[in-house]
Amino acid sequence: MNHWLFKSEPDTFGIDDLAAQPRRSTHWDGVRNFQARNMMRDDMKRGDLGFFYHSSCAEPGIVGIVKVVRGGYPDHTAFDSASKYFDADSDPSDPRWYMVDVRLMRKFDRPVDLQTLRRHADGKLKDMLVLRKGNRLSITPVTPGEWKFILSLVRE
Repeated sequence: MNHWLFKSEPDTFGIDDLAAQPRRSTHWDGVRNFQARNMMRDDMKRGDLGFFYHSSCAEPGIVGIVKVVRGGYPDHTAFDSASKYFDADSDPSDPRWYMVDVRLMRKFDRPVDLQTLRRHADGKLKDMLVLRKGNRLSITPVTPGEWKFILSLVRE
């Protein structure tokens, strides 16, 4: 099993939006970065777990845990001209963009905020991609050690 970090802006789609979905599940669509696409297409498998991270907000941080319930498949929003994620160069017979389905497993009572994560950037989280300057990927892998350490920071 692999671990991931899924970033989303709460004003666009936050953990409460996921919690309101039928079966607390939805597709993670609209990713338009080739590196993140490759991870969804090639590496994410059903049963993988991920942290749900709120970004570009007053208090960025990890707010819960999701489970991948369907591995990578073509992102249909790329073919929909009415979608904000439409890509005229993406061909249904040779799709450019992929997505996965995720289900909310746990919402934290209090987020593990970015400030807390940064306090450990010289130690247990020194290689964590979300903490690297200039990293803008919406999906990043999380090592087993990072996963375990962050879970130890959850205070509920």
